[in-house]
Amino acid sequence: MNKNILLCGVGGQGIVLTSKLIATASMAKNIPVMSAETIGMAQKGGSVFSYLRMGENIYSPMFSQGTADLIIGFEPAEAVRMLPYLKSDGTVILNSHPIMPVTAALSGGSYNGEEMIDYLKANVKDICIFDADKACKKIGSPKVLNMLMLGAAVTRGCLPFTMEEIKTAVINTVNPKFFDLNSAALDEAQGLIK
Repeated sequence: MNKNILLCGVGGQGIVLTSKLIATASMAKNIPVMSAETIGMAQKGGSVFSYLRMGENIYSPMFSQGTADLIIGFEPAEAVRMLPYLKSDGTVILNSHPIMPVTAALSGGSYNGEEMIDYLKANVKDICIFDADKACKKIGSPKVLNMLMLGAAVTRGCLPFTMEEIKTAVINTVNPKFFDLNSAALDEAQGLIK
């Protein structure tokens, strides 16, 4: 079982931690894994993306366009930006809530993400879209966005882990005082995904 996974969004959404959790869960199951993050102006809401490769005979965390089995898009425009990496039969898990790029904000432009979502719907056969930010508000913390996205990918069967295996990765990676909040977000994700 080999998988190429791309996580993308903007700084502050928890993409790097999500990548670490997937890698931790992989190692716990003795699945070889490699990852690499590209962080551009992450502190200012710039693009952040992470490559993950799981399985046998992987020699680099990077992979070429057209080979990603899964894109977890934390933000619609960033998912569109990374879409060339997706296989024709790949899956996209998408947070529908847009974050206005710094360039649009500075120029007075507008951005609501609808055009990006429409583009993704038209160009991806297997796409799961939900408003993870709305779910964060229900849980009471914007800091669980990454857990909702990860939980959605697990619930859809896009990752070779159970929710309990992900929760164990959280226990082994994240400060224990945040476990209950993160666990609640993972559980909430199961109810959001059809």
